[in-house]
Amino acid sequence: MFNHDAVTALPAHQDTPAAWYGPQLAARDDWIEALSDSELFELERASDRLATTNADLTGLRATDHPLPILTSRLRRALSDVLDGRGFVLLRGLPVQAWGRRRAAIAFMLLGAHLGHARPQNALGHLLGHVRDMGLRSDDPKVRIYQTHERQTYHTDSCDVVALLCLQTARTGGQSALVSSTTVFNEMRRHRPDLAAALFQPLATDRRGEVGPGQEPFFTIPVFNWLAQGGTSQLSVIYQRQYLESAQRFEGAPRITPQIREALDLFDSLCNDPRLNLHMDLRIGDIQLVHNHTLLHDRTGFEDWPEPERRRHLLRLWLAPEQARVLPQVFARRYGSIVAGARGGVGLPDTALQVPLDGL
Repeated sequence: MFNHDAVTALPAHQDTPAAWYGPQLAARDDWIEALSDSELFELERASDRLATTNADLTGLRATDHPLPILTSRLRRALSDVLDGRGFVLLRGLPVQAWGRRRAAIAFMLLGAHLGHARPQNALGHLLGHVRDMGLRSDDPKVRIYQTHERQTYHTDSCDVVALLCLQTARTGGQSALVSSTTVFNEMRRHRPDLAAALFQPLATDRRGEVGPGQEPFFTIPVFNWLAQGGTSQLSVIYQRQYLESAQRFEGAPRITPQIREALDLFDSLCNDPRLNLHMDLRIGDIQLVHNHTLLHDRTGFEDWPEPERRRHLLRLWLAPEQARVLPQVFARRYGSIVAGARGGVGLPDTALQVPLDGL
C-alpha cells in the first residue's frame, strides 16, 4: 500500500472548468463554433498567397500573415482550450471546395495563430498525417496513429493537439475525449491510495525515437501537481500501451501490482460513459484539445477500399506562448518547459518539414 502520508498529501478535489462529465457536454453544442463566411474568405486569401509564393511553411509566423477577422475567434477558442473546458471544435473548413493541399496550408496558418508548431516524429514533421499505414501497434517502433486500431485514451507530447478531418472512414474512427481532471477527482474520492500511486514516476516508451544521450524511455508521473507562485494545477501525461511496452527495457522502473491496479482504475474511468464524450468529426472539422487536462481517443475503424476515400486527418502539435507553467519533470519529454518552445519528439539536427505530398 502507498504510505498514509502520501495519501493525505493528495491535492484537493479539483473544481475547475476542465472537470466535466461527458453526458453534460453531449447535451450542449456551445463547444462547436462554425467558421463564418468572412473568416473563411480571409483565411482562403492568406493561404492562397502562401501557396502561390511557395512560402516556407516550417517558419510560419502569425505576425507575417495577419488574420484580423479570424484572430478574435481563435483567441477565444484558445482561452477555452487552455483555461476552460479544454477543447473546441471549429466547424466548416471547406476541404472539398478548396482541395486538400490548400486546406492543409490554411490549417498550418491557423495553427500559427494559436501557437508554435512542434515536430511530431523523428523525421521532423510539423504537419502529421493520421491514417492507416497498414502497420500494427505490437511493433515497438510503430505509433498507434499509424494503424486502424483503437488508440485508447492518451495524451500527446505537446500542449495542444489540433486535428483537421480531410476524410472519414467507412465505419468507426469516432473521436472521444475525457477530462483527466475528472478522472483524478473520481480516483481521489473512491481510491485515494491508487490516486497517490500515480504521482510516482513511471517509464513511457519512446517507440524508437531516441535522441543522443537519451534512454529509450522517459520517466514522468501520470499525475503531476504544481503549486508555486500562486499557481496550483494538475497536469496529466498518459499512454497506457507505451507504459506497458517500456517494461521491456531493463532500466525502466517496474509496474508493481499496486501501480497496475491504479492504471486499470484510471483506464476504467476513462472508458466510463458517465465521464467521456464521443463525437463524429466531419470533413472540415478542426478539433483543438488541451493535453494537460484532457485525454483523447479514437475508436478502431474500417476504411474504404478506394485510396482517395480512406480516413485521413492532419495533425498539429502546438506550443502556445500563453500555455500553463509545467513541472520541471516534463522537460524529460518536452525537451523544455518554456511556454511556446516546448513539446514534440523531433531529434537534434533533423530538418523540419511540412509534408504536403499526396494531398
